Amino acid sequence: MKANMYRDVYLKDITEEQIGQTLKVSGWVENIRDHGGVSFIDLRDMYGVLQVVLRDTSLLTGIVKEDCVSITGLIEKRDEETYNPKIATGTIELEAKTIQILGKVYKPLPFEVMTSKEIREDLRLKYRYLDLRNQKVKDNIVFRSQVISFLRQKMTEMGFLEIQTPILCASSPEGARDYIVPSRKYKGKFYALPQAPQQYKQLLMVSGFDKYFQIAPCFRDEDARADRSPGEFYQLDMEMAFANQEDVFAVLEDVLPPIFAKYGIYHEASTAPFKRIPYREAMEKYGSDKPDLRISLLVQDATEALADCGFEPFAGKTVKAVVAPDFKGTRKQIDKMCAEVEVISGQKAYWFKMDENGELAGGIAKFLQEKKDAVIEALGLKNGDFVALSAGTLGAAQKTAGVIRKLVGTSFDGYMKKECYEFCWVVDFPMYEIGEESGELEFCHNPFSMPQGGVEALENQDPLEILAYQYDLVCNGIELSSGAVRNHDPEIMVKAFELVGLGEEDVKAKFPAMYNAFCYGAPPHAGIAPGVDRMVMLIAGEDSIREIIPFPMNKNAQDVMMGAPAEVDEKQLREVHIKISVPEKQ
Repeated sequence: MKANMYRDVYLKDITEEQIGQTLKVSGWVENIRDHGGVSFIDLRDMYGVLQVVLRDTSLLTGIVKEDCVSITGLIEKRDEETYNPKIATGTIELEAKTIQILGKVYKPLPFEVMTSKEIREDLRLKYRYLDLRNQKVKDNIVFRSQVISFLRQKMTEMGFLEIQTPILCASSPEGARDYIVPSRKYKGKFYALPQAPQQYKQLLMVSGFDKYFQIAPCFRDEDARADRSPGEFYQLDMEMAFANQEDVFAVLEDVLPPIFAKYGIYHEASTAPFKRIPYREAMEKYGSDKPDLRISLLVQDATEALADCGFEPFAGKTVKAVVAPDFKGTRKQIDKMCAEVEVISGQKAYWFKMDENGELAGGIAKFLQEKKDAVIEALGLKNGDFVALSAGTLGAAQKTAGVIRKLVGTSFDGYMKKECYEFCWVVDFPMYEIGEESGELEFCHNPFSMPQGGVEALENQDPLEILAYQYDLVCNGIELSSGAVRNHDPEIMVKAFELVGLGEEDVKAKFPAMYNAFCYGAPPHAGIAPGVDRMVMLIAGEDSIREIIPFPMNKNAQDVMMGAPAEVDEKQLREVHIKISVPEKQ
């Protein structure tokens, strides 16, 4: 680095070659140690830590932890017995001659910076600027920057052009709630923040651009999860003209493995081509459309085998089974697992075992004795096997079995290969489904996906049997991305929306630019948008997405550091023609 008035060098760049030199360094006081007549400071900047020795202890006057200081002194060799192999500067130290306080700590610290990850999350987020001084926290943000830089480089090398799409756009029904922005100039009208650049990137393809990408900010008013940040997130948004599903797969199978290999905490990852699993097969075998392939267990159908066994919850229901061989879990562990299944899925889990003598025991075993041989044969049971079961409608039984599979796989030894990244494509999603709340036909995924079979399928097939050129990229049970071959034909587009009760005029009104653009020679195109935040979370081995976002919101979509969302004054409201009416408390 070039020296300036505050420092001559970054701490990481100081080596034994500088012994005997006088240098000025700057950073924060990480720790102060008094050894009776001699004191020490651990000085920290963004890049490293250096031990500072103070033989003149008067220099410490007024200095406290986390003061921002500039120190001038002589670089010395440490005594060999005091070497610190944990830091790059562990064989040297700086003997302080002068200390200048650049930024004083005026208030008691709310927590110890270096152990901030151990305290309550709400306190960490309120003082996030202190939390980020913790090297472990900071490393995630540095790492995030490196991953994004790598993505940009790789996409550019592959011929993709980085283009920024608008932040202020029109509200449109894209699956989640919009954040809306009132217009000052146009009374009673609103912009929306983009849930994704979906329409704009498709319009770029119609415009004649061939390969587009951006690290796109997306805004969705939805609840937080461990792998989802409320409010806003970033994705590697991409689109390709004159392309199909295979072209998209080839790009991501080229881009992602090197990133995970270079930066991932695990040294093993799937290589191209990634495994492809049709949606219905994923639900049947794994009980999930985002299966964790590190878990060896599979879901089996046990409906016929357990029919008429006399156990009331199974009567007239679909029954799914997860068989765990050579099971070593205790009854207490089983009960805990079953309780967790009910909390997560809202459905009960049932179980039995086949003991070392070949007898069915525990749980619901008493209902199965008359069908013992048939059950053993149907499920392929061996001595020592544990069987967990779900029952309900087909969808409910599958999803509950998926929860069982995940909990058994992660809670008990022997069923999961943990230290690796397992990618897969889930393909052939249904075009439509019956909405759980509405009870009516709805789009299952992206409404702009091309139906397999085109207009003929829309006109002649049962809507629930129509598949879409829709695909998800999954890694370790986490959906990294959704994508699709796009519907670029206005006639097919109108027909697809007609099936969910929206006519041509509705399509023109809701998606005017898309509809009109497709009337002027739109090329076939396809794309995808892996979530950057989720990707970095996986690569870094963090359990919460908030650990890899510089200034995340909390679980309730609040920025407790800045105080958002917040009230605004009446003048601001009048300027955008808004009046707030708050109901009086009863």
